[in-house]
Amino acid sequence: MTTEENILNAARKVFISKGFDGARMQEIANEAGINKALLHYYFRTKERLFEQIFSEAFNQIRPAFLAALQPETDIKRFVRTFVTSYFSLLNQMPYLPNFVIGELNRDPQRLVKLLGKQQIPVEAIRAMLQREIDNNNMHYIDPRHFMVHTISLIVFPFVARPIITALFLDHNPEAYQQFINARQEEVISFILRSIEPNNAEA
Repeated sequence: MTTEENILNAARKVFISKGFDGARMQEIANEAGINKALLHYYFRTKERLFEQIFSEAFNQIRPAFLAALQPETDIKRFVRTFVTSYFSLLNQMPYLPNFVIGELNRDPQRLVKLLGKQQIPVEAIRAMLQREIDNNNMHYIDPRHFMVHTISLIVFPFVARPIITALFLDHNPEAYQQFINARQEEVISFILRSIEPNNAEA
């Protein structure tokens, strides 16, 4: 592990437990086992360190996400690529949804600003959905609702892990992982069934 990777791992732990405002560079340096001067050499400010961690998460799914928005993409391919990429990310970083929620409560404008830097292709998604509606491959749905539905179906089981495990899985972590593994295909099937043209209102 490089020094930079060590710093990023330490920063994730501190940001998750303390949030952005509560985290201190000295605490991150201590967690990484380095002195503060070395930490500032790699990351001059806490803001840069936070942005690096946040951007890392999006960069893991960006290639697949953009590939799913090519002109030849249909809705089935988009849904499958988006859902599997997002599940892959959250399996690797299960803390991410709660971390984002915590920061939204502390300082929503900071996350809005960082999301803006990620250049999420909202218009490309809108155009793809409209094309599929026009081609009668799906019934009409507001693209904003479509994306909120999709992300919510993916993210909620990670946010609500303690509740799901307690209510449905007898506090069994192995059963929870099996549930998550099965949920990926369940979400894909649920979304595709919900937008089938014959589900449109008469």
